[in-house]
This record gives sequence, C-alpha cells and structure tokens, in this order.
Amino acid sequence: MRPRGYKRAPSMEEATEIPAEKTLHPNFPFLMSSNGFKSFESDYDDDDSDIDSDDQFAFSINSEFLVDAKDLYIGEVIGEGSSSKVYKGLYRKVNPVSVKIFQQSRTSIVNIELKKKFQREVLLLSKINHENVVQFIGACIEPDLMIITELMEGNTLQKFMLSTRPKPLDLKLSISFALDIARGMEFLNANGIIHRDLKPSNMLLTGDKKHVKLADFGLAREEAKGFMTCEAGTYRWMAPELFSHEPLLVGEKKHYDHKVDVYSFAIVFWELLTNKTPFKGKNNVCVAYAASKNQRPSLENLPEEVVSILESCWAADPSARPEFKEITVSLENLLRSLCSDNNDGPSSDCNVATEDSTSKLVQERVVSDYPGLKMTKKKKKRKTTSKVMNMIVPFVRMFKSCMSK
Repeated sequence: MRPRGYKRAPSMEEATEIPAEKTLHPNFPFLMSSNGFKSFESDYDDDDSDIDSDDQFAFSINSEFLVDAKDLYIGEVIGEGSSSKVYKGLYRKVNPVSVKIFQQSRTSIVNIELKKKFQREVLLLSKINHENVVQFIGACIEPDLMIITELMEGNTLQKFMLSTRPKPLDLKLSISFALDIARGMEFLNANGIIHRDLKPSNMLLTGDKKHVKLADFGLAREEAKGFMTCEAGTYRWMAPELFSHEPLLVGEKKHYDHKVDVYSFAIVFWELLTNKTPFKGKNNVCVAYAASKNQRPSLENLPEEVVSILESCWAADPSARPEFKEITVSLENLLRSLCSDNNDGPSSDCNVATEDSTSKLVQERVVSDYPGLKMTKKKKKRKTTSKVMNMIVPFVRMFKSCMSK
C-alpha cells in the first residue's frame, strides 16, 4: 500500500522547531474574527453561511425521529464537551441509552449555530445503520436539544487505553479495533459522509471490550464537491490539508475530501499499536506546523506490515492515501495471518469476516437505509443460478428413475 517513490516521513519524536525564516503568521493556526481569534478546535463550524438575525430557527427533522422526553430517565454524567453533556439513561423504563444534551447559550447567534449543528447530526445519524456505528434511537427538541443513542457499556476507546497505559494493547486486539473503525468508515465514506473528527474519545467500546463503534457526529457532514470549512477536527488527529499558513477568516472554506478521515485513522491506528499519545509534549502550533512539514509519529519497533499501512494512510498527498475499502482488506488479511500463525483458527477474537458475515456486512452497507442502491450483479447471478437449479433437479430425478427401470 506504500505509494511508489514514497519516502518515510521524519519522526515527530524529534524536536520540532519552526525555522525563523519560515515562521508562520503570528495568528497561525487560529482563525481571525472581528472580535479576536478563534481556535481550530471550536466546538461548532460554519458550514451553513446564512446566519439568522434572531433566535428563530425552524427545525426540519422528520417527526418519526422525535421521541417524547417523558419517556426518558436521565442518570449520571458519563461524558462532557464544550457545548454538550452525555448522560446514562433509560428509554421507556427498560432500554439503557446514552443521552447527549446540548447546552444552549444566552447568545442568539450561538444558539442558532448549535441548533444547526444538532439538526445536522440528527439527520446524519438517522441515515446510518451499521454494526460499527453507534445506533441512533431518536431525538428531542423540547425541553432540551437531545440525541438518544444506544448505551455502550465499555465507555470510550480513549479511557480504555488510558486504563492499560503504558502497557501496549495486544497486537491482535489493536488490529481488530482498527478493523472495526475501518469498516465503519468504509460505510460512511461510501455513502458520502465525512466524520472529520476521528479520535479515541469519539469511539465507543462494547461491554465485552472486544469491538469499537464510531460515535459523536457533531462535525460530520455530507461530502461536498466544492469547498468546505477547514476549522473542523482536533489538532493531533487533523490532516495537514486542513491547516493553513495564512490567517483565515471565520467560516472561510478550503477544498478537501474524505481522505482527511484516512489520515486521522492512521493516527488512531498508531495509538492503538503503541498506546501512546500522538505528538505528546508538543503544543498545537508545533503539531500543526510539523504535520504540514510531513513529520509523523515514530514508527520504531512496529511490525513492517503495519508500518506500510500507516505510511500510506498518513501520506502528505491526500490522493496517495488508500480508500477505506482497501484498508479493510489489508487489515483483514493481516489479522487472518496473525491468527493463523498462532494456530487460533477462526476464533471470534480475530474479528475476521467469514463468507456469511461478509455477505451480511455488504447487505447492510448497500441496502439498509439506502433503498435506491441496487443489489450487486454477483448476488443477482447467484439468485438466477439457484432458480435454474431448482427447475432442473426434478427432471434429473425423473430421468434417473426411468433409467433404473
């Protein structure tokens, strides 16, 4: 998977200094606004350029996605962001759920942006049905903006890795987690959705801590052919094409595509393999500058098979990065090889798709919430063959019977 003529990127573990003659703009990598500066790690973005003059915002969310707040029981806080809190809850007294409640501001313009972000996240989640993406249950508009999803008992991937640090995760488990992430992202990207904020704190574990699901679609959006806002994501996992050496106005847009998710995936995969914080000890400006200069985390002591995957996924040129369907195949082959070497056989811990599970996965990706997409030719052919065989078999049996007489 390594691009032809590719040179290994310098390690980020080396000291990162910004040359005096190549210093960035004093505001880099911040955004300029009339009231000062705004960090790239802002909790919301400006994909929608139209700002209403007051706090009037008409939601366009299908009523079938809305649930009655009276059916919810809100429990303890299990997560918190700058504009929302996540609670453990019960839906209709029996179903354990996760409830994300958005914290509105006294400023009307901020509230409008928050409502737009809430609506975009609800509409995206309602379109997604995949085993490696957290399941959407519903949303509330009153008395608060709330998104209800399945409760993941294993908490975040970030907390899991912190609980085992500094000991590295088992290699097979690391690759299995990476495979879950790649499968989820393959489905999203194939259906025109960019996550834009892949990182361990936005990934949740099942109760047995054997599988990962993608979560937090606050910065996700449908991929546009033109320009999109660049102040999306978190520095340590953000693709270099999202940075700028020039000061940017709030809401200014840049051209990029779903390959930003491939870069972020590479950084997460590196974390899974090393159980270390990427670019540890470096501040945001140094991380941004180093990434734009093609410096990456150290690949020392990592197996050659995963090194080639990492190098191709975090390539400086987005077009040189593989698609997630290619990453999925590479990880499946690697995991199958590891399980075979250890004489594990087709163990469920290996997370390698069998023919049946692969068919189910493909069916989910193609048919589930996208009825406009047609069944593959291969499946049609299999159905036709089966039908023909069903017609022929009775005649064969009659022929054999006559011959025996």
